[in-house]
Amino acid sequence: MRGISRKHIAAAALLLFAASGTKAEAQKFEPIKYGDFENWVTRNIPESRIIGGKTKTLYEIAPNAVIDGDKPYSNQGGSPWATSNIMAKVMGITKGSNAVFPDKRETGGRCCKMTTMMEHCKALGIINVDVLVAGSIFLGRFFEPVKSTSEPYSKMEMGIPFTRRPKALCFDYKVAVPQGVGRIYSSGFGKKKSLPGADNAEVYIILQRRWEDEDGNLYAKRVGTGREHFGKSTNGWVNAHKLPVLYGDITSRPEYKPWMGLIPEDKSYYARNSKGKMVPVKEVGWDSPDATPTHLMVMASSGSGTAYIGTPCLTLWLDNVGLVY
Repeated sequence: MRGISRKHIAAAALLLFAASGTKAEAQKFEPIKYGDFENWVTRNIPESRIIGGKTKTLYEIAPNAVIDGDKPYSNQGGSPWATSNIMAKVMGITKGSNAVFPDKRETGGRCCKMTTMMEHCKALGIINVDVLVAGSIFLGRFFEPVKSTSEPYSKMEMGIPFTRRPKALCFDYKVAVPQGVGRIYSSGFGKKKSLPGADNAEVYIILQRRWEDEDGNLYAKRVGTGREHFGKSTNGWVNAHKLPVLYGDITSRPEYKPWMGLIPEDKSYYARNSKGKMVPVKEVGWDSPDATPTHLMVMASSGSGTAYIGTPCLTLWLDNVGLVY
């Protein structure tokens, strides 16, 4: 037992009051399960001998446990969180990739660290690839083993069932952006390419109302949106940061930014339909401001662009994630 920690105090203190004329409206903070990042699964995966045979350590957000061996992982202990940490088996070669880590906070307890990094794989001239990986966490599931770098979104189920209407996503965060480092594209096929500009870390909350047609296709309308980019280093931690959820069509609102728009069809996230098949969720429009959602998506990442594009060493730390009502 650690006694009373900063996290216990913060959780108790997050009953806030916002003045509205002469009337005080209580706001309630509800943590997302395991969103305090105190509990992690440690996976020790022996990589194939042809690429060195070392043991790669991967981390997952779930009740504390240790898993040895190249066993495909699925969410444990009722955890809603998945990560970009994955085990791949390509051409019979087992390799692990890890860009999300548990980390310690100066005030005590643990947090989540996400960083953009290059994963290298070389095997006796058969395979020689570099893949840029952004550290990411999201509500949903990742399906292992990954067998190729094509269609990365088809390997993850994004979002969880959800029918409430929160006012905001609340979290602590810290950002470190390397100076003088641009963006790189590297998918493992062809040469690395340098791209103009620098990447951003990002956090978002998206509420959707989904439905399925008779052929098993999934569609969605956007109910609520909160999305923020972080392009500058912070001076330490920013605590109890609130990302407001804006409901309905927000394209004419002053808060609207291009990256807050509907998800393009060619970048659709995937989900499992009633037939058990993974299919893209096509976001086809904005819903009414008072609509009830069916699914909640929350993601945090050390990158904000297309898969395999990012700024190496850009790092985002996150802690105490929850919803405000």
